[in-house]
Amino acid sequence: MCDVDFAAGGVAAFFLAMGVYALMWPERVLQRFGTPTLTRDGRNEVRAVYGGFGVAVAAVLAFAVSGAPEAPGILIALGVALIGMAVGRLISVGIDGFPGFQPWLYLAVELVLGGVLIAAGTF
Repeated sequence: MCDVDFAAGGVAAFFLAMGVYALMWPERVLQRFGTPTLTRDGRNEVRAVYGGFGVAVAAVLAFAVSGAPEAPGILIALGVALIGMAVGRLISVGIDGFPGFQPWLYLAVELVLGGVLIAAGTF
């Protein structure tokens, strides 16, 4: 396994863990951000965006690691998507003010994982 495979595989493992966690315990996901309870629609949203999307990202990264010729494009596209999430958080800081610890933590995770994927896709 080369460094690119290791990097993409590590990010895939993160997304798989996040996705399964969100599918099983959607309330716990948003409790980290100060939202103690969710409506039925809210649980559906968390399961879709954090759960289903996370598992799908893990699957696409696993496909990329399998030697797919599309791997560089997959890695770069997902890396840019993660950087976009971080930019959205920064825009929110400008509009809503400084958040608590969790949004900053996830911003850092998004920047690091996005950078890892972009770097892996360019080798």
